[in-house]
Amino acid sequence: MPVNPELVGRSFPPTPPYLVGREKVREFAAAVLATDPLSFDVAAAQAAGHADLVAPPTFPVVVQQRTLDQLLADPEAGIDFSRVVHGDQRFTFSRPVVAGDELTATLTVTAVKSLGAHSMVTAETVIVDATGEHVVTTVSTLVVRGDE
Repeated sequence: MPVNPELVGRSFPPTPPYLVGREKVREFAAAVLATDPLSFDVAAAQAAGHADLVAPPTFPVVVQQRTLDQLLADPEAGIDFSRVVHGDQRFTFSRPVVAGDELTATLTVTAVKSLGAHSMVTAETVIVDATGEHVVTTVSTLVVRGDE
């Protein structure tokens, strides 16, 4: 079943707030083999001018995943997760994510392209802090394999 092209322009409701914890930052940093002490040592992060530990640049995928879950669970989208391959990921930051941030994310589908039996779905997720200030925008492209 092809992906519904009418998804373009659709926005999903904001996700519940995600509280960025110190241990989550440390665990994520270790998982991606980050070595920056700002992600592990509070004193180093504060000495560098940050309020707390600084998350690695790819950490926002943790928050973004909640928005992608909304998209993938929508029966009108026509996306079979078992046929999804992650095609691209980009980030545009206003500031780094730090421990203690309370982040909310909103996804908008920006493109659906058909490539033969396959589809490419591009989604933009805007992530803001508890005050509503922009922190980061993530853009993901999902490749949905069609019947072969």
